[in-house]
Amino acid sequence: MVLNLIWVGFFLVAFAVALVRLIFFGDMQVFPALVNATFDASKSAFEIALGLTGALALWLGIMKIGERGGVVDMLARALSPLFRRLFPEIPENHPATGSIFMNIAANMLGLDNAATPLGLKAMEQMQDINKANIKARLENGSINSAQAAQLEQTATNPMIMFLVLNTSGLTIVPVSIMAYRAQQGAAQPADIFLPTLLATFFATLVGVAATALVQRIKVFNRAMFAALGAISAAIAALVWAFRALDSATMNAMSVSAASVILMAIICGFIIAALVKKENVYDAFIEGARDGFSTAVRIIPYLVAILVAIAVFRASGALDWMMNGVRAVAQAFGADAAFVDALPTALMRPLSGSGARGMMLDTMQQYGADSFAGRLACIFQGSTDTTFYILAVYFGAVGVRYTRHAAACGLLADAAGIAAAIGVAYLFFW
Repeated sequence: MVLNLIWVGFFLVAFAVALVRLIFFGDMQVFPALVNATFDASKSAFEIALGLTGALALWLGIMKIGERGGVVDMLARALSPLFRRLFPEIPENHPATGSIFMNIAANMLGLDNAATPLGLKAMEQMQDINKANIKARLENGSINSAQAAQLEQTATNPMIMFLVLNTSGLTIVPVSIMAYRAQQGAAQPADIFLPTLLATFFATLVGVAATALVQRIKVFNRAMFAALGAISAAIAALVWAFRALDSATMNAMSVSAASVILMAIICGFIIAALVKKENVYDAFIEGARDGFSTAVRIIPYLVAILVAIAVFRASGALDWMMNGVRAVAQAFGADAAFVDALPTALMRPLSGSGARGMMLDTMQQYGADSFAGRLACIFQGSTDTTFYILAVYFGAVGVRYTRHAAACGLLADAAGIAAAIGVAYLFFW
């Protein structure tokens, strides 16, 4: 329902803003720009889905090898005590737990191309759990066939918690952002590392807490506090270790570490399957075969969300929002320096490429080492593309009713934006 209202709202607001620009400002180009945006975005949606096909085939094939080798089951058993608190509706030791961990780990390492296929695999496994539960309810007569059909298209609590973990964008080392800062001439490209880590960590905490509250999950217990303490200690140790490095060394080590871990995962899966005397090649082909069909399934969902975002941007509504925020901040006597970086924050939940373009534009306009330039980079690294993730992940398993997924995801985005502004003023003002 929330996603439906937001999607409709994008079009209606864009149309209203375009009408105002046409009638009161005589802008004759605004409606042609809206029409062109729809065609460009639909083409872009298809190209994105097509580009995902290879990565999907690769990583779904690798995951199938991991399943045959027993690695995914091993991860599921090891993580079951923790994940049982966050995902109580997933059966103990279910393979979905391992897939969820692999996706989160890939995101934390900044391996976007690997994270998406792993996330789609986790969504498919959670949908299998949902279908099994629906079948059992059908057999005992607690629901009818019409209700069963609707439940298959409705997001479950584990799906939503998983989506929020993805949209909060927890990334340990923002390698790509530091690389962009280096290209733009930043004196210390890695100076946004610690602020970005703090902002994205806060966004994740808020997103998980909000989702747990809605789903009435009791996360505040000894096991969760222990896990949170361990994660916080690991982040603190990582921050301490990286602060002793210069930016070039930090970038090189980040890229190398991520690549080593990635190849270790692939080779580990293959070796485990060989030990169990599985046919590794056949297992890979079996998993990779699903890559194309998955990419095709998500095209309508991508077209829907990307066209709405493109129309909203082309109408000028985003610029009006930014000017409104600046006026409100100045009216209350608050410093408005953060507004210069705000386009990146507002675009980030809507479009990854759009936010990246806004970030680069801010650095080019104000300077990579300016307050606005640094804050734009922190915005880029503190959250993820909420609507893109909702469209791709839910679209892959045919979910139409997203329940509180969009609301909780956007709340995590808002927390990440607020935290980014706070830490930017703390570190750079």
